[in-house]
Amino acid sequence: MPSFRASPPSRLRHGARTGADEEAESLHPSVARAMVDCGVYCDGTRLPGKYTHAAALNKVHEIEAEGREAFVWVGLHEPDDHQMKAVADVFGLHELAVEDAVHAHQRPKLERYDKTLFLVLKTVMYVEHESMAKARQIVETGEIMIFVGPDFVVTVRHGEHGGLAGVRKRLEAAPATLQLGPYSVMHAIADSVVDTYLDVTELIETDVDTMEEDIFSPLSKTDIASIYLLKREVVELRRAVSPLATELERIGTQHDDLVNVEIRRYMRDVLDHTIKSSERIGSYDELLSSLVQAALAKVAMQQNVDMRKISAWVAIAAVPTALAGIYGMNFDDMPELNWTWGYPAVLGLMATVCLLLYRTFRRNSWL
Repeated sequence: MPSFRASPPSRLRHGARTGADEEAESLHPSVARAMVDCGVYCDGTRLPGKYTHAAALNKVHEIEAEGREAFVWVGLHEPDDHQMKAVADVFGLHELAVEDAVHAHQRPKLERYDKTLFLVLKTVMYVEHESMAKARQIVETGEIMIFVGPDFVVTVRHGEHGGLAGVRKRLEAAPATLQLGPYSVMHAIADSVVDTYLDVTELIETDVDTMEEDIFSPLSKTDIASIYLLKREVVELRRAVSPLATELERIGTQHDDLVNVEIRRYMRDVLDHTIKSSERIGSYDELLSSLVQAALAKVAMQQNVDMRKISAWVAIAAVPTALAGIYGMNFDDMPELNWTWGYPAVLGLMATVCLLLYRTFRRNSWL
């Protein structure tokens, strides 16, 4: 990946333009392919019109020059190196955070670069399936990276789910919330993502309950592969959710100079929901570990029962096999060989012994 050098965002006043801004705007056709939306917000209201990322920041600076507060929210979906560099140069994003935003596959984390916070959230989606036996995936994950500065928000989304159009629409319908500044966007996104954690954990609970019922049902066939699949998906969900609690807690304790007190209050509510989701997932993980042990014990018991049945039938079959083998050796001098009732007597003896063995094994629950 090319090295991205973070440059401080230009503070333009009264429409002044620099060579860097002109270069950035010349790149906007490329950025437009990754840009989902770009809006300028002033006094809690979105300004009309369409903007490139550079033009939107220029507009924010013009509004700030008039003594009013404004910010820009740029939404990107899976940008490549070139597209992300064009945005990073305009907003002064740090090269390390930019690299993470391009390549994704990051753990949930919160990092600070001067006056910019970089928050990584893992998005999750429950994959519908007819039954556990037919399922190939239960939880699909993606990522949302959020850059929040004094007058901008840049969101980078990876994955086909977790779109932010609904979040943006709800915020635009709540001007009082948007008036709290760009960190209100960070809270709204985090709140939306964490709410999906609660929804997904409730759906997973149904799968876990179904699996538990099947394991302890004496007539059901134990499918250990399905348990391992569910266990793997729960572990993936835990990795997506559990680390976030620590990072969200840092917002209220280490970055109070950037995040105002009202947003910190809202973030504590998000933190509570994250901890609740994490605890649920932890309980599912422990329960599935117990179900794995129970399933293995059930399989071992089933194998023991099968072996007893096989042994019982082998013992029953050994009697006629032995008698038939003895009388099939064709010796001249054998007991009852020339007796008229010898053949039916041997058959009767075979049947009698086999019947006695069968009744004995049935009484001892071997058959």
